[in-house]
Amino acid sequence: MIRVFPTTSQDAATRMWQLQQAAYRVEAELIGWSDLPPLRETVEELMGSEETFIAYVEEGELAGALSFQKMGDQLDIHKMIVDPKHFRKGIARQLLLHLETIYPDVKTIVVSTGARNEPAVQLYLRQGYESTGTKEVAPGLALAFFRKEL
Repeated sequence: MIRVFPTTSQDAATRMWQLQQAAYRVEAELIGWSDLPPLRETVEELMGSEETFIAYVEEGELAGALSFQKMGDQLDIHKMIVDPKHFRKGIARQLLLHLETIYPDVKTIVVSTGARNEPAVQLYLRQGYESTGTKEVAPGLALAFFRKEL
């Protein structure tokens, strides 16, 4: 089941933080960059976040989540988070598809990921996102940018 998952309570933010830590540790290893911003984020910062989170809950367990911000007719995906125990179950794809349906006025979705995170790059391409380029944001760290017109 996919639902909005507010992170305003200590318990909810802690659950999201634990999921985020597990998922982003894997990405950090994949791209060779251990200082990813989501790994430095605190529970308190999640509680105060202006991002909207939608969560994939399986048998009561938080298996995945996606966070975004809506700006006019555009959605900006900030985080795609899947518990490593639930990789390759289609959770990220389902979260993306759900996001496309909840705001009928949205015309564009944008997202970025580590350029060396091949599973994420392939996910976005398979879901119809177009690459809009890459940018080196720090020595040894490049981000890949994607856009989907709805």
